[in-house]
Amino acid sequence: MINVIKIKNAVFYAYHGAMQEEQSIGGKFEIDIDMYTDFTQAAKDDSLKETIDYDKVYKFVSKIVHAKKYKLIETLAMYLAEQILNEYKSVTKIAVRVRKHSVPVGGVLDFVEAEVIRENGK
Repeated sequence: MINVIKIKNAVFYAYHGAMQEEQSIGGKFEIDIDMYTDFTQAAKDDSLKETIDYDKVYKFVSKIVHAKKYKLIETLAMYLAEQILNEYKSVTKIAVRVRKHSVPVGGVLDFVEAEVIRENGK
């Protein structure tokens, strides 16, 4: 069976961006994570030990977001997907979306977003 655990709109203030100003002033980044797994037994047993603890995933993501400055949200999304797959072996597939609202594009937009979809071992 395939089940999905989703973390939606986790918000972090960090210092990512291609422009120097973005890396010194910082900005708000939003992250969505869809983790494909099988939590059938955890649900039957009502046991956190048998599923993915999303509090731990949130803290894991926070450490990554704040550990290094990235020029591209694409790089951050890719790295997050790889690291979550490495850390949580029960995740068979993952989708990570990183959004950035304050984007210096010379026009009006809500946000830009990079999405990475990976399967474990691929």
